[in-house]
Amino acid sequence: MSDDLDDLIKTIDRVVEDHCSRATRTEAELGIWPANLWSALDDIGVTNAMLDEEQGGAGLDFANCMQLLRRCAYHAVPVPLAETYLAGRLLMQSGIAVPKGVLTVAPVVNDQRLESATPADGFLFSGIACAVPWGDRAERILVPTMLDGTSMLALLSTKGGTMRTRLNLAGEPRVDISFDRAHVDICVPSPSIEDRLKAEGALFRSVQMVGALERILEYSVQYANERVQFGRPIGKFQAVQHMLAILAGQVAAASAAVDMAVDLSTQQADEIAVAIAKSRVGESAGKGSDAAHQVHGAMGFTREHSLHYSTRRLWAWRDEFGGETYWQSRLGRIVAARGGDALWPMLTSMDARHSNDA
Repeated sequence: MSDDLDDLIKTIDRVVEDHCSRATRTEAELGIWPANLWSALDDIGVTNAMLDEEQGGAGLDFANCMQLLRRCAYHAVPVPLAETYLAGRLLMQSGIAVPKGVLTVAPVVNDQRLESATPADGFLFSGIACAVPWGDRAERILVPTMLDGTSMLALLSTKGGTMRTRLNLAGEPRVDISFDRAHVDICVPSPSIEDRLKAEGALFRSVQMVGALERILEYSVQYANERVQFGRPIGKFQAVQHMLAILAGQVAAASAAVDMAVDLSTQQADEIAVAIAKSRVGESAGKGSDAAHQVHGAMGFTREHSLHYSTRRLWAWRDEFGGETYWQSRLGRIVAARGGDALWPMLTSMDARHSNDA
């Protein structure tokens, strides 16, 4: 980690300490936007870290931006940083200038698509974008669509739609937005945008989940050393040590898989690496959360302890942009299509590229 990145992560820690209290997280789940927190992250250059300096950004490379995202997820920061990064990355891949402000994306749900028309005054969209992350807070939304059989990427204002908001398990808004001939700011051809959106989204969620896993490991070790039972800390008991070992192993495995996926996805998500990462981190989310709650006992299920801010996010993010079953099946189809003889060269090639990047 470079000194500049280390300093920026430490600054994030200070911003969280100043602007992301338990009350802030609780209010966010009640629909109160943490404006001071987002503004503070914007002031230190976190929200636009992917953009180069000419666009008003920090100009960090992709791997470093993912480290910032991972740290914010570690702190369970209740803002759409992942969605803003994801939308910005897809726009840059398509050669589109990234607008300022909060951005989000419309995941493809049950093959629903926005319908488009091309009147003389430009593109208009009608249809429903389902389960849009932070759709009620984002200023613009990026949506995949089709036009005359061509895969397209469209950017439009969320103000042009009618919203129905619900919360995921983590208390984050997931919004159905109905558009009726809404004006489109930009619409450009974008090959395989639906598949790319799913892969990129899975990569970003995987990074966030590793941050949350690191946090629950830290909570668990701290609690095991502080909680005294039968005259000594519970961390001295072999059964609790076994639980902590399981949790640490799950965090290490997930982190290794995600680090490789990030390294191999500098320009665009590497579908094989992402499939491995999202599958592995999803498994770790389940087993790791179980172990963490076992270590904490009844305390871990209370609102008074902060563990739930991380475990609820793990459970919610686990299924978004495809869960383990989806990505394991996808990986199986890729391997089967290439044939058994290609499996080992594929794995060694990935390892070599990861080693070179590292």
